[in-house]
Amino acid sequence: MRLSFSPAPPRPLAWPRRLAAACVLALLAALANLTGPLARPAAAQSDLQAGLQQVTSFGSNPGNLSMYIYVPDGLPAGAPLVVALHGCTQSANDYYSHSGWPQLADRWQFAVVFPQTSSANNIQSCFQWFDSTKDTRGKGEAASIASMVDKAATDHSSDRSRIFVTGLSAGAGMTADLLADYPDVFAGGSIASGLPAQCATTLTAASGCQLNDQKLSPAAWGDKVRASDPGYQGPWPRVAIWHGTSDYTVAPVNGTELRDQWTNVWGISQTPSATQSLPGNTTETLYNDPSGAAAVALFSISGMGHGLAVDPGSGDTQCGSTGAYYLDTICSSYYTGLFWGLDGNAPGDGGGGTLPAPTGLTVTGTTDTSVTLNWSAVSGASSYTVYRNGTAVGTTTGTSRTDTGLTPATSYRYTVAAADSSGAVGVTSAAVTATTTGSAAACFTASNYAHVAAGRAHTTGGHAYANGSEQDLGLYNTFTTHTLKQTASNYYVIADGTC
Repeated sequence: MRLSFSPAPPRPLAWPRRLAAACVLALLAALANLTGPLARPAAAQSDLQAGLQQVTSFGSNPGNLSMYIYVPDGLPAGAPLVVALHGCTQSANDYYSHSGWPQLADRWQFAVVFPQTSSANNIQSCFQWFDSTKDTRGKGEAASIASMVDKAATDHSSDRSRIFVTGLSAGAGMTADLLADYPDVFAGGSIASGLPAQCATTLTAASGCQLNDQKLSPAAWGDKVRASDPGYQGPWPRVAIWHGTSDYTVAPVNGTELRDQWTNVWGISQTPSATQSLPGNTTETLYNDPSGAAAVALFSISGMGHGLAVDPGSGDTQCGSTGAYYLDTICSSYYTGLFWGLDGNAPGDGGGGTLPAPTGLTVTGTTDTSVTLNWSAVSGASSYTVYRNGTAVGTTTGTSRTDTGLTPATSYRYTVAAADSSGAVGVTSAAVTATTTGSAAACFTASNYAHVAAGRAHTTGGHAYANGSEQDLGLYNTFTTHTLKQTASNYYVIADGTC
């Protein structure tokens, strides 16, 4: 959600000034640009097995939405199903291209439904989380999405006990409403830069929810969920909440309010069961159900603004691509998938463990392309994960590791975390910095054709893309020239005018 004006908005001449201001704030909430810099065609971003397909007939559609779906090749019967909702001014294809969910669908085998609204429904193509005629059970957009779920689950023989919903900004507001409306349908949800269920029930109340503490008790928040499907007694969805501490569009207090709402629904305390550090300056706080599994997880990302957290790259914990309101911090979709159990582990695990941080992390050696690290053993640890600049780069059962394939004369920041026998990763260590030896990274200025011929780039769909970073260089020909900087082994970034 973005509280700023689009170019040349129509003037609300016929409205009272105060009402007009409130409506403009709400209608223009959750803006996200479809054409972020260096955006790539969806299929080229991750070599996805199958493309995004529209489903033109899916049953009752009172919300006037469109349905799109991504189904990995060879998807078996009984696989999970994820519903992913875009933000304002975005589309299903935009969320498909940037969020990382299709890549994870390929890896873990599940289908993803991408509902899409339009400017015919809302001037900024926002899902209308603030309208009780559209975001409640059996009505409007909420009912349309429920129809999509039934259609997809029937067509692909999905496991109806493993259906999940996630969204960004206005899509996150609708996600919270859907979890309250259809707790019998959704086993879990993930709310990214969003708001509590039924925070606002009118257009004029929307901006207040976005920006201000509503000063409600956990019980009052929980009552809004219970009133959305009267008589339902559980089980309740497991809810992941993602919010940046520097979000000035949807105030971070919304993350706290969501935590209060869903812990109260579950009947559990607002006192954390466990807290750990994750990559991207992220703090994960878990709130466990009586069985010891996390029912609610709050992921607070220090310094991040309004958007969906992504972490481009080929590492196990990485996914997504950057763009307007797709922010390079941590792969929220990956950690949400762990929390839901899409990786095959128990739901509510979230990758979170209770082992303490390893101590004594030290750089014991460097070359021009490698760094060797040592640390002290942690009691109860079965393995250790090493992070370079916040991204996991390897796992070892010992207390040392050599990280290879690095760039000469470059500084890297390292941390390490221990994992127990179940694979739950504990608290991350303090960081150390290592600088490789040798000369600075090389730069290469050439045509796109020459970059591809030299192995610094590759082609897809008539365009050239830099190896590693996957940045779009433009048309694959001899007339388009760029400077590429090598920052790691077979990893190049555009460096026009900076090398």
